[in-house]
Parts: sequence; C-alpha cells; structure tokens
Amino acid sequence: MALRVKSLGIWQDITWEEYAAEVASVAHGLAALGVGATDRVGILSENRPEWLYTDLGALSLRAITVGFYSTNPPAEIEYQVLDSGVRVLIAEDQEQVDKIMAVWDRCPHLEWVVYLDSRGMAAYNHPKLLSYDKFRSGALAHQRAYPDLLSSISPSPEDIATLVYTSGTTGPPKGAMLSVANVDFALETVMSADGLFQPPPGPGDVSLSFLPLSHVAERAATTWTNAASGAVVHFAESIDTVAANLIEVQPTILFAVPRIWEKLHSTVLVKGASASPIKRLALRIGSALGSRIAAQRIANGGNHTAQSRVLYAVGYPLIFRSLRDKLGLRKVRAALSGAAPISPEVLSFFLGLGVPMYEVYGMTENCAIATANRKGRVVLGTVGEPGESIELTLDPATGEILTRHRGNFVGYWNRPEATADTVDHDGWLHTGDVGEWVNGTHIRIVDRIKDIIITAGGKNISPSEIEHQLKASPYVKEAVVIGDRKPYLTALIGVEFDTVGDWASRQGIEYTTYRDLATRPEVLELMRGIVTEANSKFARVENVRKFRVLPKVLDHDDGELTATQKIRRAALHEKFGDLIDDMYADGSVHPGGDLAGVGR
Repeated sequence: MALRVKSLGIWQDITWEEYAAEVASVAHGLAALGVGATDRVGILSENRPEWLYTDLGALSLRAITVGFYSTNPPAEIEYQVLDSGVRVLIAEDQEQVDKIMAVWDRCPHLEWVVYLDSRGMAAYNHPKLLSYDKFRSGALAHQRAYPDLLSSISPSPEDIATLVYTSGTTGPPKGAMLSVANVDFALETVMSADGLFQPPPGPGDVSLSFLPLSHVAERAATTWTNAASGAVVHFAESIDTVAANLIEVQPTILFAVPRIWEKLHSTVLVKGASASPIKRLALRIGSALGSRIAAQRIANGGNHTAQSRVLYAVGYPLIFRSLRDKLGLRKVRAALSGAAPISPEVLSFFLGLGVPMYEVYGMTENCAIATANRKGRVVLGTVGEPGESIELTLDPATGEILTRHRGNFVGYWNRPEATADTVDHDGWLHTGDVGEWVNGTHIRIVDRIKDIIITAGGKNISPSEIEHQLKASPYVKEAVVIGDRKPYLTALIGVEFDTVGDWASRQGIEYTTYRDLATRPEVLELMRGIVTEANSKFARVENVRKFRVLPKVLDHDDGELTATQKIRRAALHEKFGDLIDDMYADGSVHPGGDLAGVGR
C-alpha cells in the first residue's frame, strides 16, 4: 500500500503498482497534449492522489511542476500562470475552473485545462477544457501508440523539477527553481542515520497529508518522503476535517505548522474547561504532571529521565493516553513543527504529553533543509542544529543566517537579479532571518531582518518573540506588534473565535458575529489580561503599552494573509491604519498598559 484516500466515508487503498500506473497514465496524457521537457504543468487543487500523479507524471517527461494554492484568488492565479508560462493546468473542480476561466483570455501560454471533479461542469463549453475522463482516454491512446516513451526519457540531476512560489509577504511571489539534485539532497538528509527521524521513515510508518502540496515542506513530507521510504500517506478529506482524520489515521510521523499545533493545544484547554468536574480534575492533575515531565525532558535534550518516566507512568492511564488518542497523537514517534516559529509553551505542552516534538527550520530556497532538533539533542527555543552535509554561518555584521549545501535552489525563475541578491558569489544563501548560536551548536531565530523594530529610542526589538508569547494563549489567533520609529510598542490582536466564543458562552455573554464578540468589554478585559501576562516576561522597553482588537478575521482573499497564512504587515498597516494611529494619537502611555479605550 502506498496511498490511502477517503471515498464515501471509507478509506480506499492505492497500491504502489496502481500508483505507478496512474503516474504513467498522466505522463502519457500530458505528452498527448504536447507537454515535453522544460514545459510547465500547473496543479490547482487541494491534496489528493491526482496531485502526486501529475507531479511525478510531469517529472517523468522532464517537465516542470508548478503548484498553486487552492485558496488563491483569480488575480494571483493569473500572475503565477503568466510568470511561469504554464501550458497545461490540472484544476480540481468547478470552483477552481471558474477562477481560471475568469483570466484565461489574458494567459496566452495556457493551452489546456483538465478538471478532476465533473460535478457542476456539464454546462461548461470550451474547446481546451477537458474532463479527467477524456484526458485519460487520450492518455490510453498515446500509451498504445508510444509504449516505450517513458523508458526512453532519462532525467538529469540538473533538470528543474518544480517551481515553488514564495509567499510574497513584501512583494509579488517569486518562482524558486528546485532541481532533481536539490530534491535528492533533501531526501538524503531526511533518510540519513543522523536525520530528523530515528530510525528513518519506512513502510511501517503512516502520515497524514493536509498542508498545501504547493508548499515545499509538505511536498517533502508527502510526495518525496513517501517515494523514498514507502511510508503510507493518507489524504485528509479537507483542512476542516484534519482533527477527525488524525484520530482515524493515528499517524506515526506528523509534520504541521505552528497554527495546527496551537489549535490542538487550545482544543484541549477549551474542551477541558467545559468538561465534567471529574474530567477537569484529571486534566488539572495531568497538566501539573505534564509540566514536570516537560521540564525534565527539556533539561535532558528531549529524552525522558528516570523521574519523568515514573511521572509519565502515573499520568498515562489517568489522562495522557486519552488525550493523545483524542488528538490523533497516540502512535506519533516524531512530530515536527516548521515553516514558522512556534511558542516554547506549546512545545512544552506536547512534550509533557509524551509526544516527541522537534522544531525544524528551512525555506523554499534551500529545499526546506537547514537545521533540526534531533532525538536526544533538543534545545527548546531553538530550531536545532545543521546536519553533517550542511554549512551554516551567521553574517558577522547583521547576524543573518546563511546556508550552503546541495539543496540550495537553482535560482528564481526569470529573475537573475533577485537570485544574485539571495545567493552570493561564494554560494551562500542569504535567508533573511536573523539568528544566534545557542550552546555553540543550535540556532535560535531572532526574527526576519525586515521585521526588526527599532524604536524611537534606538532600541532593537524582535516583534516575533512578543507575538509568539501572546499567541501562546488559546484565546489569541493573531498578534502583530508595532513600534518601528515609535516611542513605545503597540499591538493589533485577533481573537480566536472558537475558543473566545466558548469562553463567552460559559460567562453568559451573548454575541452574534466575530465583530460583535471582539468588541465586548469582557473580551477586551480578557485580552488585557493576556497582554499584561505577556509583558511580565519581557523588559519594560519590550512591553506592549496599548493594543486594539482587530474587527475582522484576517483573510487571504482580502490581501491580509499570504496563501501560507503569513501576515502581510504592510497590508495591515494600510487597512487598519486608523487603529494604529489611535494608539499613538496623544503619545501618552497609561501606567501599567493601555487602560482606556482598548478596542473599537
């Protein structure tokens, strides 16, 4: 068994033989549409087996895969299709076809669109729009006519395997070119004896695919690791069913971004607060045991000590077994967090439950390979240490992290100047992240260079550390610290609608919409307490003196978030400039924080 996907409520098995046949079929189907070496093939779909079939089918022809986020609006799809020169686009369903139909006339290189799901497509009539069934019929005819096509093609390590578009937080996304050699290096690193997993992944492992496959980290965790190791990939039904699918699948290997780990953490706290008195007592006892276990493990590089094993044995039948089972983490032997920094408090929580948590670090431009915390060598608050084949140094002038290894990308598609700005003449990749060494072995990320705040008093402050502390609360979804060239720090805070809504209901507070909830005086008091608690962990100059609660949920479609859910700070400054201006209106700071007018 290679892959599993749910159909009509039942998990369906896909064997390696069936997987290989589907890849060959897609390759012939693409060839029948005229796709050849270096042509670009786009995939606009959520995670499903056809994503992998198309990815590897295109690679079999020495073509280049271009992944699109299914949440991309038409304008972003148009930009990426034009920039990459996609000739054939595989679209998931009517929703995605509608997006491309809206911009197709402005995309002269786009020749064919193939849709996977035919529901709602009966009335569509376009000479270059194909159903997947027609595409497969063409593939079968081509395969009969050219049975030796794929065996006659010899990919080269220098071939470009994929274009992965960056998030574009400060400008238009750029297509990072990753070669076959880059992918090979990434797999060598993952599968090595000193890699992220001990032992390396194998056919006995199980994973769940739910993060977008257009992101390099998910492609590495799903497509590449599956092909290299034989680990069985399960496809989540949707991003909304991840929690339920985790319980069903019980993966042994799990990669997730901090937002997922924070959501799982807050789920425990929210459900625990509304549980029966006996369960609340068990949770309090388990939390106390978990804190002691986590402290012991953190002091021992992530490994259990004799004392923590005894504490875990006490807590396991009481609470840990049930919690891990209901979170879908009962069988996890390696849980990875990456793509963005995560709060140490969240990592400690899962370590206390007995989940082996490892924070890792990489980026699109180095094929997601830079540093990782490894078994027995975990240093909390860091992103780990570079592997044996990875050169990593800090720029002596700026502290910027530089990496050099065989996973460093080929460059940006059609952007030689941007490539030269990112990779210097000695082959060092400039990551844009400021770091510092911990114990001479591990790297701690300070912040993005462009996000460092310099206050009016000349103090350099990392906003991300404060933001992560605020987001450690289950009631805070987003936190953006502001203060560059300002006399003090302020923050825009987005509440976590589900958890704050549950809290409000238990307090007898009535509300209707997010905006209504966010403006309730009791909610503002709740946020004030969270800000005050976070401030206690920082020096006074790093304290948030005023804050405002965002009046809406930040959204990709509104330009406030990237497709990878990263905040576009410039967009927030523009859209919520009135809130920011109000926090600096009189230049005064109320003692102990913003005690008046905390939100509108």
